[in-house]
Amino acid sequence: MSSDRRQFLGSLSALAAAPLLSGRALAAEGADAVASARFPIWPGSPPGLPTGGVTEERVLRTNKGNPDDFAWPHVAVPMLTVCPAAKPTGAAVLTFPGGGYARVAMGTRPSATSRWFASQGVTAFELLYRLPHDGWTGGPDTPLQDAQRAMRVIRANAAKWGVDPANVATIGFSAGGHLCGSIATRFAAKVYDPLDAADALDARPLVAGMFFPVVSMAPPLAHAQSRRELLGPNPGEDLSRRYSVNLDVSGNAPPILLGHAADDAVVDCGNSLAMFEGCRAAKIPSELHVIEKGGHGAPLFEPDGRAGLWLTRFARFAARHGLRIPSDGA
Repeated sequence: MSSDRRQFLGSLSALAAAPLLSGRALAAEGADAVASARFPIWPGSPPGLPTGGVTEERVLRTNKGNPDDFAWPHVAVPMLTVCPAAKPTGAAVLTFPGGGYARVAMGTRPSATSRWFASQGVTAFELLYRLPHDGWTGGPDTPLQDAQRAMRVIRANAAKWGVDPANVATIGFSAGGHLCGSIATRFAAKVYDPLDAADALDARPLVAGMFFPVVSMAPPLAHAQSRRELLGPNPGEDLSRRYSVNLDVSGNAPPILLGHAADDAVVDCGNSLAMFEGCRAAKIPSELHVIEKGGHGAPLFEPDGRAGLWLTRFARFAARHGLRIPSDGA
């Protein structure tokens, strides 16, 4: 066995290796275990393992009362965290966290956003995806490989979670919004070789929500860190245009909701405007919300714990386009 392979396997740390999960595996430890289930999306090594392997790293972002507030600067094993709905409607949502493609900002347990979706009857998944700077041979397509695979694994196992495979939405925040836009526009792109039956399934989401998203990879709109981490230090014009999501919207894209704050000093709200124009040009059902103030990462919840603007707008938009999520009072 090569040293690269040993290093990768060492990072698995007793994780289940097969993404096509058996019903017995899901039920083995009862409902509590299912509620916080995490599992790898690839059977064995993800595609394009670099020479020298990847050593996974997780760091605590803050000590302000949240022991699960982590960032992952290096990801060796892409994972899905699932938060099953107590009373499933058949709908599911796949969330892509942000991090400027330099890290992935997510914990090891379902986030407040996932728990909110689960409370609405929507089974919620969050993806810990790989980062191009670790040298994966997929380069800028590495995160999209994981996004496509995650969607297919969810659909392959849909019956086990009470999910209708045709009723799966995606949402993404910041750089995760770019990944959300990428799977919405490039769901059919062949970015990895099929490995099993799951890879014959469609990766197109029913509907997508992009919040304070990175969209353009071309100056002046591009978020400098996301552009550098995804494409390298000096990407040419052709490469920058190829990964500008707003320039890749086709008539087959799902309905897309966009939300941004006008005073966002991290990711220019022009990114959402550009994506909206791309959707309009392709005649894709779309909706754009720009609020006056909120900065980058405007709170998703009100101080009293109620869902905030972005989640309620998404619920209404997604319900209108077929996602089985309550919209009354949202």
